[in-house]
Amino acid sequence: MTSVPVRYTLCPAHPAAHRFTVSCAVAAPDPAGQRFALPAWIPGSYMIRDFARHIVAIHAEAGGKTVRLDKLDKHTWRAAPVGKGLALTVSCEIYAWDLSVRGAHLDPTHAFFNGANVFLRVLGQESQPCLVDLRRPEGKDFAAWRVATSLPAAAGERACAREHGFGLYRAENYDELIDHPVEMGQFTRIAFEACGVPHEIAITGRHDADPERLAADLKRVCEWQIRFFGEPPPMARYVFLVTVVDEAYGGLEHRASTALLCARKDLPYRGMKGLPEAYRTFLGLCSHEYFHAWNVKRIKPAAFAPYDLDRENYTTQLWAFEGITSYYDDLALLRSGVIALRDWLDLTARTIGRVMRAPGRLRQSLAESSFDAWSKFYRPDENTPNAVVNYYAKGALAALALDLTLRRETRNRSSLDEVMRALWRRFGQTGNGVGDDDLQGIAEESSGLDLRRFFAQTIHGTRDIPLGRLLAPFGIRLAWEKARTPALGVKTGNKGGEIRLATVYDDGPAQRAGLSAGDTLVAIDGLRVTAQSLDTLLSRRRPGDVLAIHAFRRDELMRFDLTLGAYEDETPKLLLAKSANALRRAWLGG
Repeated sequence: MTSVPVRYTLCPAHPAAHRFTVSCAVAAPDPAGQRFALPAWIPGSYMIRDFARHIVAIHAEAGGKTVRLDKLDKHTWRAAPVGKGLALTVSCEIYAWDLSVRGAHLDPTHAFFNGANVFLRVLGQESQPCLVDLRRPEGKDFAAWRVATSLPAAAGERACAREHGFGLYRAENYDELIDHPVEMGQFTRIAFEACGVPHEIAITGRHDADPERLAADLKRVCEWQIRFFGEPPPMARYVFLVTVVDEAYGGLEHRASTALLCARKDLPYRGMKGLPEAYRTFLGLCSHEYFHAWNVKRIKPAAFAPYDLDRENYTTQLWAFEGITSYYDDLALLRSGVIALRDWLDLTARTIGRVMRAPGRLRQSLAESSFDAWSKFYRPDENTPNAVVNYYAKGALAALALDLTLRRETRNRSSLDEVMRALWRRFGQTGNGVGDDDLQGIAEESSGLDLRRFFAQTIHGTRDIPLGRLLAPFGIRLAWEKARTPALGVKTGNKGGEIRLATVYDDGPAQRAGLSAGDTLVAIDGLRVTAQSLDTLLSRRRPGDVLAIHAFRRDELMRFDLTLGAYEDETPKLLLAKSANALRRAWLGG
């Protein structure tokens, strides 16, 4: 088949009704009846989303006449055969009111979409080039709208990208088409270069961000990551698409951009001193998604090469692609000089605490968590902490443990840094998918070590990672602070001042007493309990004390006798030796 582009036209035609109109024109449709499908999920977010449910209306035409369109399943349609030489156009109205990094959102203030939400896939022609005509909404209220995207402008329309204009953009194939999210509206544009490559930040929403500070900090992080893998970077241009709201946090990676959600307080402001925690968290998010431009967008599991957009793509390797990225996101902040060593130690200790407080770490391995992401990790419920291990957080600790093991056993001749660069050369630059055993094989090749036991225990087992022992040779001590109150064995939520049990931990005091997730605490020993008074009441008790607890289960008042548990290890801290040894200097620089 000749490379005749599939042509799309997209317009935010009804902003107040949150509806895009999108057409897909196929010059050479299948003579037996062309099939079309909308993806069931979006790469980077491992859950079936069924984006086709947002299609409000769909129809087909050719030669000025309506063509019958039959729906084959929840996201697939087949058009009736059309006359020889006739082009076929399928047009949709798509409802867009999902303010998330993975969705599509449209109102009179802005438009945002990921391609997986709006662009039909022409089955059998996924490798064909694509042209996209991005159009401005009609009306004077939208005259100042611009476009921010990493999607390249079509030949002869360079002004589109340079001037952030509406017009014709291009993609080499469908996979690339849906890997460049688009923002339209009146955003703040901040530009900088990293290793000579243009980078851009487009901020949508009301904010008081300091553009110079944000650009300077991100430039340092991006340049460190580019040099880590080796210049030049794999993209000719990169865009951070940032949507600012009152409270939000999230990101989704793409090959030359990322979509981010953040709170207003997360951005730096003019005159800001130091590095507040909220801004540090935002920089960590940016660092994480930027690292993904290498690790998962190009170094990717074999199961994703290529993506099957109709169904789940199972792999046991998400711990590596998300966990290793989570390890390097904060490490990049440290090594680029954006945060201090004490900051990095605090962030790592916090990750250790998150993992150790979840009993699910003893039930599910990292490999299992990766495989079950589609049904468990992205569908959490009240029992998730008891049954699931977080492959981001524990995956980051596994990456830390692997790095420490390689460095210690080889006296810094090998490290996870070398493993990642080898993965980039062999898989990222070639387009080949990473097999289940390839990471272990490269680590063993790089170091000369037999790592079968490490991977069996850390990745495929459920034992706690011995981080205290691994950190000690680097002059870092893992210490724990005891909780101030005896253990109830629950995670609580505050709803209107009431204490609702969000999770009841396995084999804890609350579970043994008969309490369940969803119960609302009313009184302890006859005294009314609130979110403000709970700690005070418990601070007067000791492990082994028996409490008479009254709680509502639905609308029924129930009584439970609960025996308090011991004071638990609650807060981890990483403490430095007085002076850095050679191992630590080579790893952390201090």
